Amino acid sequence: MKTVELYIKYDLSASAVIHELGYPDRKTLRAWYKTYQEELILGIEPQTYYRKSKYTDEQQQYAVEYYLSHGKCYLRTIKQLGYPTRDTLRKWVEKFAPNERKIRYKGVKYTQEQKIKAVAALNLRETSAQELSQNLGMSRFSLYQWRRQLLTAKEDLPMVTKPDNNLPDDKNALLAEIEQLKKEVKRLKMERDLLEGAAELIKKDPGVSLQELSNKEKAILIDALREKHPLEELMKKLSISSSSYYYQHSSAKIENKYENLKERIISIFELNHRCYGYRRIYKTLKTEGIHVSEKVVRRLMAEAGLRVYTKRRRKYSSYQGEISPAPENLIARDFHADRPNEKWLTDITEFHIPAGKVYLSPIIDCFDGLVVNWTISTHPTADMVNSMLEKAACTLQKDEHPIVHSDRGGHVRQEVA
Repeated sequence: MKTVELYIKYDLSASAVIHELGYPDRKTLRAWYKTYQEELILGIEPQTYYRKSKYTDEQQQYAVEYYLSHGKCYLRTIKQLGYPTRDTLRKWVEKFAPNERKIRYKGVKYTQEQKIKAVAALNLRETSAQELSQNLGMSRFSLYQWRRQLLTAKEDLPMVTKPDNNLPDDKNALLAEIEQLKKEVKRLKMERDLLEGAAELIKKDPGVSLQELSNKEKAILIDALREKHPLEELMKKLSISSSSYYYQHSSAKIENKYENLKERIISIFELNHRCYGYRRIYKTLKTEGIHVSEKVVRRLMAEAGLRVYTKRRRKYSSYQGEISPAPENLIARDFHADRPNEKWLTDITEFHIPAGKVYLSPIIDCFDGLVVNWTISTHPTADMVNSMLEKAACTLQKDEHPIVHSDRGGHVRQEVA
């Protein structure tokens, strides 16, 4: 009836009634008003309706008894029993035990002068804040709260001087010094976070110089610490421009773009016994409907360390060690000859043809580059060299004794010996 009367008084404004009383909702209020109108039409005197509680009297009394026997704590009682709400339990206590409800007394109120003196003692303390709060009879939380309030409001604080302590003589200087100390603490904290991040994220030594990091490593550190510190201060501390940071930031997104492709390339490489190069992998991806350039495939394979190992073709060498005393080098790199058959050059050369390997052993005259004689064989044996020298010697005159110059390989040294 109270709600309906107020609803009529406010010209059927449901929002005004709900705003003032806090109850009920619009639908319920209109239903009550409709019932009231029907009762007036039928000549029935309006009645006051009460909501029946869903808890029995035994449940209510049990909850009150538990509250009284367990420290008079609403939260503990509700948590243990699972019912009711705090306001409902308070009403039950007032109903069944009106004088037993726990009353909280307000704490001691301190004057502004007492708060200022306590804050000054906190700033100049030699002991811990806990011991100071016990000596003053105040809570530690209140001391720090008063200090924040006084520093924010810029109240006049008494400057209590201590021996051998150079403190400023005015309030503004003290506040400036506090702000400077806060900035220094913030700077040191940022440096600590950067060094710890360099050790954890990019696996650097703890004493690494932040300026020696690459732009990519700096961008990784900044991304990890952006929630703790401002972006501008991080970039300034690491000496990286905004354009370089955003470039590295976008490059990291592109690398993540090819993460799935890199896994597929590794899978193809392993399934084909680590024998596929980037060209064959590119063609395999193309047949699967994955269109990407060969350069991207080659770069991703290099990043993943995928490399095809092949046997290197061993170059032919006739050196077999020092099997005999080394002959003297008579030519001494002077390959000029004034007449034929004065200086000869010889060596064994290996050729690869479809039928297999072939070895050629010629003799060249230094005078005009003419091939004096040559032999060919499928194996580099001493017989091949001996037959070549014998045939070449048959072309000489009686007074011709040329100097034969070679690389002093094993076949020639056996013949000389």
